[in-house]
Amino acid sequence: MDEQREHGRGRPPLPWGGPAAWRHGPPWWHQRHEAGAAGRLPWPTTLAITLFVQIGSKYAAEGQLDRQPLDLYARLLLLAGTASLLLRHRRPVPVAYFTAGTALVYLGAGYAYGPVLITVAVGCFAAVVAGHRRAAWGAVAMLWAGHLLVAHWLYRWLPPDGDTARTWGEETVVAVWVVAVVAVSELARVRREQWMKERAERARAAERRADEERLRMARELHDVLAHSISVINVQAGVGLALLDSDPEQARTALTTIKAASKEALGEVRQVLGTLRTPGDAPRAPAPGLDRLPELVEQAGSTGLTVDVDTQGARGKLAPGVDLAAFRIVQEALTNVVRHSGSRHARVLVRYEAAALTLRVDDDGPATGADAGGSGNGLAGMRERAAALNGTIEAGSRPGGGFRVTAVLPTRTAPQEDQ
Repeated sequence: MDEQREHGRGRPPLPWGGPAAWRHGPPWWHQRHEAGAAGRLPWPTTLAITLFVQIGSKYAAEGQLDRQPLDLYARLLLLAGTASLLLRHRRPVPVAYFTAGTALVYLGAGYAYGPVLITVAVGCFAAVVAGHRRAAWGAVAMLWAGHLLVAHWLYRWLPPDGDTARTWGEETVVAVWVVAVVAVSELARVRREQWMKERAERARAAERRADEERLRMARELHDVLAHSISVINVQAGVGLALLDSDPEQARTALTTIKAASKEALGEVRQVLGTLRTPGDAPRAPAPGLDRLPELVEQAGSTGLTVDVDTQGARGKLAPGVDLAAFRIVQEALTNVVRHSGSRHARVLVRYEAAALTLRVDDDGPATGADAGGSGNGLAGMRERAAALNGTIEAGSRPGGGFRVTAVLPTRTAPQEDQ
Protein backbone atom coordinates (compact mmCIF):
# COMPACT_ATOMS: atom_id res chain seq x y z
CA MET A 1 0.00 0.00 0.00
CA ASP A 2 1.48 3.30 -1.07
CA GLU A 3 2.11 5.76 1.68
CA GLN A 4 -0.31 8.67 1.54
CA ARG A 5 1.09 12.14 2.16
CA GLU A 6 -0.53 15.28 3.38
CA HIS A 7 -0.02 18.69 1.81
CA GLY A 8 -0.78 21.40 4.38
CA ARG A 9 -4.05 20.56 6.03
CA GLY A 10 -5.57 18.74 3.08
CA ARG A 11 -4.89 15.57 1.17
CA PRO A 12 -3.46 15.19 -2.32
CA PRO A 13 -6.12 15.18 -5.04
CA LEU A 14 -7.22 11.88 -6.48
CA PRO A 15 -5.68 11.07 -9.88
CA TRP A 16 -9.15 10.74 -11.40
CA GLY A 17 -10.63 13.74 -9.56
CA GLY A 18 -13.41 13.79 -7.02
CA PRO A 19 -13.42 14.24 -3.28
CA ALA A 20 -10.92 12.44 -1.06
CA ALA A 21 -13.84 10.82 0.82
CA TRP A 22 -14.22 8.45 -2.16
CA ARG A 23 -10.83 7.04 -1.32
CA HIS A 24 -11.00 7.09 2.47
CA GLY A 25 -14.68 6.59 3.05
CA PRO A 26 -17.02 8.97 4.87
CA PRO A 27 -15.99 9.99 8.41
CA TRP A 28 -19.13 8.47 9.93
CA TRP A 29 -18.08 5.00 8.73
CA HIS A 30 -14.78 5.21 10.65
CA GLN A 31 -16.49 6.64 13.71
CA ARG A 32 -19.07 3.86 13.69
CA HIS A 33 -16.41 1.18 13.40
CA GLU A 34 -14.37 2.73 16.20
CA ALA A 35 -17.47 2.89 18.39
CA GLY A 36 -18.03 -0.80 17.82
CA ALA A 37 -14.38 -1.62 18.46
CA ALA A 38 -14.49 0.37 21.68
CA GLY A 39 -17.15 -1.95 23.11
CA ARG A 40 -20.55 -0.53 22.20
CA LEU A 41 -22.74 -3.06 20.41
CA PRO A 42 -23.98 -2.00 16.95
CA TRP A 43 -27.67 -2.31 17.76
CA PRO A 44 -29.12 0.03 15.09
CA THR A 45 -27.35 -1.55 12.11
CA THR A 46 -27.95 -5.08 13.38
CA LEU A 47 -31.66 -4.39 13.88
CA ALA A 48 -31.91 -2.91 10.38
CA ILE A 49 -30.17 -5.95 8.86
CA THR A 50 -32.43 -8.31 10.81
CA LEU A 51 -35.60 -6.62 9.56
CA PHE A 52 -34.32 -6.53 6.00
CA VAL A 53 -33.34 -10.20 6.02
CA GLN A 54 -36.62 -11.36 7.60
CA ILE A 55 -38.83 -9.32 5.26
CA GLY A 56 -36.68 -9.91 2.18
CA SER A 57 -36.57 -13.66 2.75
CA LYS A 58 -40.38 -13.76 2.81
CA TYR A 59 -40.57 -12.19 -0.65
CA ALA A 60 -37.70 -14.37 -1.90
CA ALA A 61 -39.59 -17.52 -0.77
CA GLU A 62 -42.73 -16.36 -2.56
CA GLY A 63 -40.73 -16.02 -5.78
CA GLN A 64 -39.04 -19.44 -5.49
CA LEU A 65 -41.93 -21.89 -5.24
CA ASP A 66 -39.64 -24.87 -5.89
CA ARG A 67 -37.93 -24.25 -2.53
CA GLN A 68 -39.18 -24.97 0.97
CA PRO A 69 -41.67 -22.39 2.31
CA LEU A 70 -40.46 -20.21 5.16
CA ASP A 71 -41.37 -21.72 8.55
CA LEU A 72 -40.42 -21.17 12.19
CA TYR A 73 -37.17 -23.11 11.82
CA ALA A 74 -36.13 -20.91 8.89
CA ARG A 75 -37.02 -17.76 10.82
CA LEU A 76 -34.91 -18.90 13.77
CA LEU A 77 -31.95 -19.66 11.51
CA LEU A 78 -32.18 -16.19 9.95
CA LEU A 79 -32.55 -14.58 13.39
CA ALA A 80 -29.55 -16.48 14.79
CA GLY A 81 -27.36 -15.33 11.92
CA THR A 82 -28.30 -11.67 12.13
CA ALA A 83 -28.26 -11.61 15.95
CA SER A 84 -24.65 -12.82 15.93
CA LEU A 85 -23.74 -9.62 14.05
CA LEU A 86 -24.04 -7.76 17.36
CA LEU A 87 -20.63 -9.23 18.24
CA ARG A 88 -18.99 -8.67 14.87
CA HIS A 89 -16.62 -6.00 16.24
CA ARG A 90 -15.74 -7.85 19.45
CA ARG A 91 -15.51 -11.40 18.03
CA PRO A 92 -15.17 -11.02 14.26
CA VAL A 93 -13.75 -14.50 13.55
CA PRO A 94 -16.44 -16.58 15.34
CA VAL A 95 -19.14 -14.34 13.87
CA ALA A 96 -17.81 -14.81 10.32
CA TYR A 97 -17.87 -18.61 10.67
CA PHE A 98 -21.22 -18.62 12.49
CA THR A 99 -22.98 -16.54 9.84
CA ALA A 100 -21.51 -18.73 7.10
CA GLY A 101 -22.62 -21.85 9.02
CA THR A 102 -26.19 -20.69 9.59
CA ALA A 103 -26.48 -19.66 5.94
CA LEU A 104 -25.21 -23.09 4.85
CA VAL A 105 -27.71 -24.87 7.10
CA TYR A 106 -30.47 -22.58 5.83
CA LEU A 107 -29.71 -23.32 2.16
CA GLY A 108 -29.12 -27.02 2.90
CA ALA A 109 -32.59 -27.19 4.44
CA GLY A 110 -34.00 -26.20 1.08
CA TYR A 111 -35.07 -22.66 1.84
CA ALA A 112 -35.01 -19.92 -0.77
CA TYR A 113 -31.88 -18.07 -1.83
CA GLY A 114 -31.97 -14.41 -0.90
CA PRO A 115 -30.98 -11.91 1.82
CA VAL A 116 -29.51 -14.66 4.01
CA LEU A 117 -26.29 -14.15 2.09
CA ILE A 118 -26.16 -10.51 3.24
CA THR A 119 -25.61 -11.78 6.78
CA VAL A 120 -22.51 -13.66 5.63
CA ALA A 121 -21.29 -10.62 3.70
CA VAL A 122 -21.54 -8.35 6.77
CA GLY A 123 -19.87 -10.89 9.06
CA CYS A 124 -16.96 -11.48 6.69
CA PHE A 125 -16.70 -7.77 5.98
CA ALA A 126 -16.23 -7.04 9.69
CA ALA A 127 -13.58 -9.79 9.97
CA VAL A 128 -11.55 -8.45 7.02
CA VAL A 129 -11.71 -4.86 8.23
CA ALA A 130 -10.57 -6.00 11.68
CA GLY A 131 -7.52 -7.64 10.08
CA HIS A 132 -8.69 -11.29 10.12
CA ARG A 133 -8.50 -11.81 6.38
CA ARG A 134 -7.75 -15.52 6.42
CA ALA A 135 -10.64 -16.21 8.79
CA ALA A 136 -13.04 -14.31 6.52
CA TRP A 137 -11.77 -16.12 3.42
CA GLY A 138 -12.05 -19.43 5.27
CA ALA A 139 -15.68 -18.73 6.22
CA VAL A 140 -16.56 -17.79 2.63
CA ALA A 141 -14.72 -20.84 1.30
CA MET A 142 -16.57 -23.06 3.78
CA LEU A 143 -19.91 -21.68 2.59
CA TRP A 144 -19.00 -22.07 -1.05
CA ALA A 145 -17.65 -25.60 -0.64
CA GLY A 146 -20.67 -26.61 1.45
CA HIS A 147 -23.01 -25.18 -1.15
CA LEU A 148 -21.28 -27.15 -3.94
CA LEU A 149 -21.62 -30.31 -1.87
CA VAL A 150 -25.32 -29.71 -1.18
CA ALA A 151 -26.22 -28.55 -4.68
CA HIS A 152 -24.45 -31.37 -6.57
CA TRP A 153 -24.51 -34.40 -4.28
CA LEU A 154 -26.47 -34.15 -1.02
CA TYR A 155 -29.56 -32.65 -2.69
CA ARG A 156 -30.88 -36.22 -3.20
CA TRP A 157 -31.40 -36.65 0.53
CA LEU A 158 -32.23 -33.07 1.48
CA PRO A 159 -35.46 -31.10 1.08
CA PRO A 160 -37.28 -30.12 -1.00
CA ASP A 161 -38.46 -33.42 -2.42
CA GLY A 162 -37.72 -33.93 -6.09
CA ASP A 163 -34.95 -31.36 -6.12
CA THR A 164 -32.35 -31.53 -8.90
CA ALA A 165 -28.71 -30.56 -9.09
CA ARG A 166 -28.01 -26.87 -9.57
CA THR A 167 -26.63 -25.82 -12.93
CA TRP A 168 -23.06 -24.59 -13.19
CA GLY A 169 -24.38 -21.30 -14.44
CA GLU A 170 -26.03 -20.79 -11.08
CA GLU A 171 -22.74 -21.69 -9.41
CA THR A 172 -21.09 -18.95 -11.43
CA VAL A 173 -23.51 -16.46 -9.88
CA VAL A 174 -22.57 -17.69 -6.42
CA ALA A 175 -18.87 -17.43 -7.30
CA VAL A 176 -19.31 -13.83 -8.47
CA TRP A 177 -21.10 -13.03 -5.23
CA VAL A 178 -18.24 -14.54 -3.20
CA VAL A 179 -15.61 -12.57 -5.13
CA ALA A 180 -17.63 -9.38 -4.71
CA VAL A 181 -17.84 -9.86 -0.93
CA VAL A 182 -14.10 -10.45 -0.64
CA ALA A 183 -13.24 -7.53 -2.94
CA VAL A 184 -15.47 -5.03 -1.11
CA SER A 185 -14.13 -6.19 2.25
CA GLU A 186 -10.52 -5.84 1.12
CA LEU A 187 -11.23 -2.38 -0.28
CA ALA A 188 -12.76 -1.30 3.02
CA ARG A 189 -9.79 -2.71 4.92
CA VAL A 190 -7.29 -0.84 2.74
CA ARG A 191 -9.23 2.41 3.07
CA ARG A 192 -9.45 2.08 6.82
CA GLU A 193 -5.72 1.36 7.11
CA GLN A 194 -4.97 4.42 4.98
CA TRP A 195 -7.24 6.55 7.11
CA MET A 196 -5.72 5.30 10.36
CA LYS A 197 -2.19 5.80 9.05
CA GLU A 198 -2.91 9.34 7.94
CA ARG A 199 -4.63 10.13 11.22
CA ALA A 200 -1.55 8.88 13.09
CA GLU A 201 0.65 11.02 10.85
CA ARG A 202 -1.51 14.06 11.55
CA ALA A 203 -1.30 13.37 15.28
CA ARG A 204 2.51 13.07 15.10
CA ALA A 205 2.70 16.28 13.07
CA ALA A 206 0.55 18.07 15.65
CA GLU A 207 2.81 16.81 18.44
CA ARG A 208 5.88 18.02 16.55
CA ARG A 209 4.33 21.44 16.05
CA ALA A 210 3.44 21.62 19.74
CA ASP A 211 6.99 20.62 20.73
CA GLU A 212 8.47 23.18 18.35
CA GLU A 213 6.17 25.88 19.71
CA ARG A 214 7.18 25.05 23.28
CA LEU A 215 10.83 25.16 22.24
CA ARG A 216 10.30 28.53 20.56
CA MET A 217 8.65 29.92 23.69
CA ALA A 218 11.48 28.57 25.84
CA ARG A 219 14.04 30.26 23.56
CA GLU A 220 12.18 33.56 23.73
CA LEU A 221 11.91 33.46 27.52
CA HIS A 222 15.53 32.46 27.89
CA ASP A 223 16.78 35.26 25.67
CA VAL A 224 14.60 37.88 27.31
CA LEU A 225 15.31 36.85 30.89
CA ALA A 226 19.01 36.05 30.48
CA HIS A 227 19.78 39.46 28.98
CA SER A 228 17.66 41.50 31.37
CA ILE A 229 18.72 39.64 34.49
CA SER A 230 22.38 39.96 33.50
CA VAL A 231 21.94 43.73 33.23
CA ILE A 232 20.05 43.80 36.54
CA ASN A 233 22.72 41.67 38.24
CA VAL A 234 25.56 43.94 37.13
CA GLN A 235 23.71 47.13 38.06
CA ALA A 236 22.70 45.68 41.43
CA GLY A 237 26.36 44.99 42.18
CA VAL A 238 27.27 48.54 41.14
CA GLY A 239 24.49 49.98 43.29
CA LEU A 240 25.54 48.01 46.36
CA ALA A 241 29.19 48.97 45.91
CA LEU A 242 28.44 52.70 45.55
CA LEU A 243 25.46 53.02 47.87
CA ASP A 244 27.51 54.72 50.61
CA SER A 245 30.35 56.35 48.67
CA ASP A 246 28.43 57.64 45.61
CA PRO A 247 24.67 57.64 46.21
CA GLU A 248 24.00 59.44 42.91
CA GLN A 249 25.71 56.71 40.89
CA ALA A 250 23.84 54.10 42.92
CA ARG A 251 20.58 55.89 42.05
CA THR A 252 21.53 55.67 38.34
CA ALA A 253 22.12 51.92 38.72
CA LEU A 254 18.72 51.48 40.36
CA THR A 255 17.10 53.47 37.56
CA THR A 256 18.73 51.16 35.03
CA ILE A 257 17.48 48.12 37.00
CA LYS A 258 13.94 49.53 36.95
CA ALA A 259 14.04 50.14 33.19
CA ALA A 260 15.52 46.71 32.44
CA SER A 261 13.01 44.91 34.64
CA LYS A 262 10.11 46.85 33.11
CA GLU A 263 11.25 45.95 29.59
CA ALA A 264 11.73 42.30 30.57
CA LEU A 265 8.26 42.13 32.11
CA GLY A 266 6.75 43.60 28.96
CA GLU A 267 8.46 41.07 26.70
CA VAL A 268 7.57 38.17 29.01
CA ARG A 269 3.92 39.26 28.97
CA GLN A 270 4.01 39.36 25.20
CA VAL A 271 5.47 35.84 24.97
CA LEU A 272 3.01 34.44 27.51
CA GLY A 273 0.12 36.23 25.83
CA THR A 274 1.02 34.52 22.56
CA LEU A 275 1.13 31.19 24.40
CA ARG A 276 -2.32 31.71 25.91
CA THR A 277 -3.97 32.93 22.70
CA PRO A 278 -1.91 31.51 19.81
CA GLY A 279 -4.48 32.61 17.22
CA ASP A 280 -4.38 36.31 18.17
CA ALA A 281 -1.96 38.84 16.76
CA PRO A 282 0.71 40.06 19.21
CA ARG A 283 -0.07 43.34 20.95
CA ALA A 284 3.40 44.72 20.22
CA PRO A 285 5.66 44.11 17.23
CA ALA A 286 8.45 41.59 17.67
CA PRO A 287 11.85 43.19 18.24
CA GLY A 288 14.27 43.48 15.34
CA LEU A 289 17.59 45.01 14.40
CA ASP A 290 16.03 48.48 14.53
CA ARG A 291 16.34 48.09 18.32
CA LEU A 292 20.06 47.40 18.16
CA PRO A 293 20.85 50.83 19.67
CA GLU A 294 18.83 49.81 22.73
CA LEU A 295 21.00 46.71 23.16
CA VAL A 296 24.12 48.86 22.90
CA GLU A 297 22.75 51.27 25.49
CA GLN A 298 21.80 48.47 27.89
CA ALA A 299 25.23 46.88 27.48
CA GLY A 300 26.80 50.28 28.13
CA SER A 301 24.92 50.53 31.41
CA THR A 302 26.80 47.43 32.58
CA GLY A 303 30.17 48.94 31.68
CA LEU A 304 30.51 47.17 28.35
CA THR A 305 31.47 49.35 25.38
CA VAL A 306 29.96 48.12 22.12
CA ASP A 307 31.07 49.30 18.69
CA VAL A 308 28.61 48.62 15.86
CA ASP A 309 29.72 48.42 12.24
CA THR A 310 26.98 48.20 9.61
CA GLN A 311 27.89 47.24 6.05
CA GLY A 312 25.64 47.17 3.00
CA ALA A 313 22.22 48.63 2.42
CA ARG A 314 19.55 47.34 4.72
CA GLY A 315 16.54 45.95 2.90
CA LYS A 316 13.24 44.78 4.30
CA LEU A 317 13.83 41.66 6.39
CA ALA A 318 11.25 38.97 7.01
CA PRO A 319 9.90 39.19 10.59
CA GLY A 320 11.40 35.81 11.50
CA VAL A 321 14.85 36.79 10.23
CA ASP A 322 14.71 40.19 11.94
CA LEU A 323 13.69 38.67 15.27
CA ALA A 324 16.32 35.91 15.07
CA ALA A 325 19.04 38.46 14.26
CA PHE A 326 18.07 40.63 17.22
CA ARG A 327 17.98 37.67 19.62
CA ILE A 328 21.32 36.32 18.42
CA VAL A 329 23.06 39.67 18.97
CA GLN A 330 21.28 40.07 22.30
CA GLU A 331 22.39 36.62 23.50
CA ALA A 332 25.96 37.15 22.28
CA LEU A 333 26.26 40.46 24.15
CA THR A 334 24.68 38.88 27.23
CA ASN A 335 27.32 36.16 27.17
CA VAL A 336 30.05 38.81 26.94
CA VAL A 337 28.63 40.56 30.01
CA ARG A 338 28.28 37.31 31.96
CA HIS A 339 31.30 35.28 30.92
CA SER A 340 33.97 37.60 29.54
CA GLY A 341 36.42 39.79 31.40
CA SER A 342 36.55 42.15 28.44
CA ARG A 343 34.74 45.46 28.67
CA HIS A 344 34.76 45.97 24.93
CA ALA A 345 32.79 44.19 22.19
CA ARG A 346 32.36 44.73 18.47
CA VAL A 347 29.23 43.97 16.47
CA LEU A 348 29.31 43.64 12.69
CA VAL A 349 26.03 43.66 10.74
CA ARG A 350 26.52 42.99 7.03
CA TYR A 351 23.57 43.10 4.62
CA GLU A 352 24.14 41.08 1.47
CA ALA A 353 21.96 40.19 -1.50
CA ALA A 354 20.78 36.84 -0.16
CA ALA A 355 22.01 36.70 3.43
CA LEU A 356 22.46 38.64 6.64
CA THR A 357 25.78 38.17 8.43
CA LEU A 358 26.17 38.96 12.12
CA ARG A 359 29.47 38.86 14.02
CA VAL A 360 30.05 39.63 17.69
CA ASP A 361 33.65 39.76 19.00
CA ASP A 362 35.11 40.35 22.40
CA ASP A 363 38.72 40.41 23.52
CA GLY A 364 38.34 38.15 26.57
CA PRO A 365 39.64 36.67 28.75
CA ALA A 366 36.90 34.37 30.02
CA THR A 367 35.86 34.59 33.67
CA GLY A 368 35.31 31.11 35.07
CA ALA A 369 33.69 29.82 31.88
CA ASP A 370 34.06 30.16 28.15
CA ALA A 371 33.38 33.65 26.95
CA GLY A 372 30.61 32.44 24.72
CA GLY A 373 28.79 30.62 27.49
CA SER A 374 28.21 26.88 27.76
CA GLY A 375 24.50 26.55 28.53
CA ASN A 376 21.32 27.12 26.60
CA GLY A 377 22.46 30.38 25.04
CA LEU A 378 24.56 28.97 22.20
CA ALA A 379 22.11 26.12 21.71
CA GLY A 380 19.27 28.62 21.37
CA MET A 381 21.21 30.67 18.83
CA ARG A 382 21.93 27.55 16.77
CA GLU A 383 18.27 26.53 16.87
CA ARG A 384 17.18 29.97 15.68
CA ALA A 385 19.65 29.91 12.82
CA ALA A 386 18.80 26.32 11.84
CA ALA A 387 15.09 27.16 11.72
CA LEU A 388 15.93 29.70 9.01
CA ASN A 389 18.38 27.39 7.18
CA GLY A 390 21.20 29.51 8.55
CA THR A 391 24.43 28.70 10.38
CA ILE A 392 26.12 29.68 13.65
CA GLU A 393 29.82 29.46 14.34
CA ALA A 394 31.07 30.16 17.85
CA GLY A 395 34.51 29.72 19.31
CA SER A 396 37.68 31.27 20.60
CA ARG A 397 39.56 33.79 18.47
CA PRO A 398 43.20 33.15 17.60
CA GLY A 399 44.32 36.35 19.31
CA GLY A 400 42.18 35.76 22.40
CA GLY A 401 38.57 36.43 23.19
CA PHE A 402 35.47 34.89 21.64
CA ARG A 403 33.64 35.25 18.35
CA VAL A 404 30.08 34.42 17.32
CA THR A 405 29.26 34.49 13.60
CA ALA A 406 25.76 33.96 12.24
CA VAL A 407 24.69 33.76 8.61
CA LEU A 408 20.93 33.98 8.04
CA PRO A 409 19.57 33.55 4.51
CA THR A 410 17.08 36.24 3.54
CA ARG A 411 15.73 34.67 0.35
CA THR A 412 15.05 31.07 1.40
CA ALA A 413 11.92 29.84 3.15
CA PRO A 414 12.41 28.81 6.78
CA GLN A 415 11.84 25.25 7.82
CA GLU A 416 9.24 26.33 10.32
CA ASP A 417 7.37 29.57 10.79
CA GLN A 418 8.66 31.65 13.60
